[in-house]
Amino acid sequence: MKKNTNIYFLVGLFVCIGFLGLLILAFRVGGLAFTSQRSYEIHAIFSDVSGLTTRADVSIAGVNVGRVLDIDLEDDAQRAKVIMAINENIQLPIDTSASIRTSGLLGSKYVGLYVGADEEILAPGDTIFDTQSSLQLEDLIGKFLVQ
Repeated sequence: MKKNTNIYFLVGLFVCIGFLGLLILAFRVGGLAFTSQRSYEIHAIFSDVSGLTTRADVSIAGVNVGRVLDIDLEDDAQRAKVIMAINENIQLPIDTSASIRTSGLLGSKYVGLYVGADEEILAPGDTIFDTQSSLQLEDLIGKFLVQ
């Protein structure tokens, strides 16, 4: 009887470890974090953000430095305002530019930041106006077929 109890315990322990592993994997794939890294908000104004979603990556030179918090219309309802959370240890010059990029040919969209050379630093809540909007594959195909 003692031997069966040990086997049941080991099987239960194995199932719990497997469940914990699946939970961690789900959080990682979903882009959620177990710890909240300190960050500050930066805004960017785009004419088109098609395909960009909240929790999308924000990167500099391919290195993830933040996440997209919210996407909304600007006050004039003509352009999109993207609110990003940038890691606290990253300081961006005021002449930083932003563009919406695609991971691979048909991958997910993310915001790519291109750091400028100015000595003045963006403060929390500042806005990046030097932006490049999302490239639409449908528009490119349409232009190719028309010409």
